[in-house]
Amino acid sequence: MSEKVLMKGNEAIAEGAILAGCRHFFGYPITPQNEIPEYMSRRMPEVGGVFLQAESEVAGGNMVYGAACAGARVMTTSSSPGISLMQEAISYMAGAELPCVLVNIVRGGPGLGGIQGAQSDYFQATKGGGHGDYRLIVLAPSSVQELMDLTIEAFDLADIYRNPVMILGDAILGQMMEPVVLRERSKINLPPKTWATIGAKGRPKNIISSLRLDPGELEKHNLALQEKYKRITDEQVRYTTYMASDAETLLVAYGTSARVAQAAIDMARERGLKAGLFRPVSLWPFPYDDLKTIALGSRRVLTVEMSHGQMIEDVRLAILGGRPIHFYCRTGGMTPTPREVLNEIERIVEEGI
Repeated sequence: MSEKVLMKGNEAIAEGAILAGCRHFFGYPITPQNEIPEYMSRRMPEVGGVFLQAESEVAGGNMVYGAACAGARVMTTSSSPGISLMQEAISYMAGAELPCVLVNIVRGGPGLGGIQGAQSDYFQATKGGGHGDYRLIVLAPSSVQELMDLTIEAFDLADIYRNPVMILGDAILGQMMEPVVLRERSKINLPPKTWATIGAKGRPKNIISSLRLDPGELEKHNLALQEKYKRITDEQVRYTTYMASDAETLLVAYGTSARVAQAAIDMARERGLKAGLFRPVSLWPFPYDDLKTIALGSRRVLTVEMSHGQMIEDVRLAILGGRPIHFYCRTGGMTPTPREVLNEIERIVEEGI
């Protein structure tokens, strides 16, 4: 049985976490994600869970570390400056191979910036905002339904790979309201958490740490992490396309920018311009090979972002000069409009570039 309800994006994330079995939430208020902890403060007691407002984002991140060590399904959420404060804990959790879900509802920056939507945390999320050679699985929803569905799936991926997973949204997605289908979860086989620190009666004790003072042991651990990241890259690349099969101008965009790009593509098609969309859903692992294959079937590529060119670096790496790559952006909390993107499509087509 499924039920359709009207939900705000932030609320859909919170309810998705509860549907996934999350029973521990630690966080600190910051706009524009405040509806998530507010929702959790009401719902967690109803489902027998724990909600705790930490004294800071630094504390919240370390509370997640502790709950994850005990094998709990745990989540924290924040917005750009708050995620910056969690970077040490995130690196520790990646190093200790602890499953958890992190949500960043991105706001404009740098610095305190503003509370409007942006995509300027792409580097931080996908390249590792903390120290050391580590990776997060990073998923980029573009609708309220996906905010819920990918949050549910994020908990499973975190457990399967023993790795933190980040949902990268933005203020627009977090605040918009759309119908959401509350689906029954299908059962999947998850690995047992034999590593968790839940008491050691009758078995050797478990020790969880990211500290390895012997350089040989640390190198061995890093090599094992890289093997895991290679497996994730092989198994978890995700993307969608829209009218890309015959596109002469291929737009590449994610999240809110992808919604804008799709509207611009519809307008372009009405004018006889063959435009299409490639939308990465996994920002890490990035769909390099798939983007290259599809892009080489077009004449040109237009990357659309709400940042001053962060994902475009991965687009260039994917295509490696095989097609001309163009760029359009709005930054600082400004959102591109379909008309602006259409104008850019028309400009590069008319100029033959």
